[in-house]
Amino acid sequence: MASEVQHKYLKAPLTVGVVGAAFSGGQPRGGVEQGPARLVEFGLVDQLKELGWAVKVDEKFPTYEHLRPQTEQNHGKLKNVGYVSAVTKSVAESVKAVVEKGQLALTLGGDHSLAMGTIGGSAAVHKDVGVIWVDAHADINTPETTDTGNLHGCPVSFLMGLKSATDVPGFEWLKPCLATNRIVYIGLRDVDAPEKKILKDNKIKAFSMHDVDKHGIGKIVEMAIEYLGKDKPIHLSFDVDALDPTVAPATGTPVRGGLSFREGHFICESVFETGNLVAVDIMEVNPLLGEQSFVLQTIQIGCSLARAALGETLL
Repeated sequence: MASEVQHKYLKAPLTVGVVGAAFSGGQPRGGVEQGPARLVEFGLVDQLKELGWAVKVDEKFPTYEHLRPQTEQNHGKLKNVGYVSAVTKSVAESVKAVVEKGQLALTLGGDHSLAMGTIGGSAAVHKDVGVIWVDAHADINTPETTDTGNLHGCPVSFLMGLKSATDVPGFEWLKPCLATNRIVYIGLRDVDAPEKKILKDNKIKAFSMHDVDKHGIGKIVEMAIEYLGKDKPIHLSFDVDALDPTVAPATGTPVRGGLSFREGHFICESVFETGNLVAVDIMEVNPLLGEQSFVLQTIQIGCSLARAALGETLL
């Protein structure tokens, strides 16, 4: 059933462009590259059509393996720099192509390093885009502060151009495109000490699980939307590890004490209701982690989050 929400940045007929980003190079655990295909196999495309959307699927779906360098050179601690750069640049081009048509870009990941591409793509069209980043982790380490060198822990610093993030070879294509006051985090609970300093030093709006407990998810989402501007375009980037592992267990870096099923869906539903959405990411579903019941549960959650972000309601 079609939604009655008035969309400020999407053209009629409502169309969602699905970008399948089958990529795991931003972190060491295999399997997350299979997430997009499993979400589609579970029927996501038809589910979105039932909500009244026309659905276009990106031609690169479901693999980016052809972009893997024959030889990979790391940069300091950073790993898989060439591969991550090539894939995120391609994703940025795909997302930009969708958004500039007045369609909603739905990117299915894949690991969260892909946000360099997804947000880079939406910001290329909407310079004032605001990001709601739903995640257990801040993903704002710089090349200097990262302990692991895994780029899925660094995308926000690259998007903002923080410190040495602008000096990494291969990422010349990614110009700083996200101001420090154009992002709001929801669900943080596993933040590295250097990341805490970056958040505080840059006065970045961040709501931890403590804040969710204190205020309730309704107030948190209200404050997030008001902070970004009620008439500004929104990019929702949702890492399923924001949810408690009892809710979404098949993900690479689960952390106890996360969002409930309803809290996660409330965020998606509320952001959709603004009519400001231009792009959505569903990231870090890993079908190779855990027993099959856990995998199926997480795939179902990934699909239902996407549906909620595209207008599915309880009544």
